Amino acid sequence: MVRSTTAALAGLLIAAGAAHGQSAADAARQTKSLNLSAYAELIRSDVSAQKIAILTEVMGFTEAEDAAFWPIYREYDLEMAKLGDERVALIAEYASNYANLTDAVADRLAGKALDLEARRQAVKRTCYDRLKAAVSPRTAMRFLQVEHQLLLLIDLQIAASLPIAPLAGNGR
Repeated sequence: MVRSTTAALAGLLIAAGAAHGQSAADAARQTKSLNLSAYAELIRSDVSAQKIAILTEVMGFTEAEDAAFWPIYREYDLEMAKLGDERVALIAEYASNYANLTDAVADRLAGKALDLEARRQAVKRTCYDRLKAAVSPRTAMRFLQVEHQLLLLIDLQIAASLPIAPLAGNGR
């Protein structure tokens, strides 16, 4: 059931990417306009709209688990949305600096990206700790697995649309 849901979501995201004309070659050609932050937001909103349905189906909560899970999830989702907003801003900053990327700017952006990823992991850890106390460690782990799959799909779509940092000196 998880595989079929994940496969369906992957198909949805791939179709969305194709519909938006985002291939590696297209992304490279669009580096002048770099509306990647809008694209990242679109992917995030498309998946967010489906996440609750996917979680409900895959998790198979009892009534008691359902009552305990959703308030914790809503708080988690709010924290992740804040981090998502920071990520969109970071992508926009990368896009605005792409044409004239210096080593100093690259270092600063990479540091911000690594910090953001560490904070995202910390939010997931806090959610897991709260869920294992409220429902069970097994159910909390199940949530982490499903969430991990969904986040990987989102991350892949975003990463595939970002041009790789240019080499120093030759503008590529």
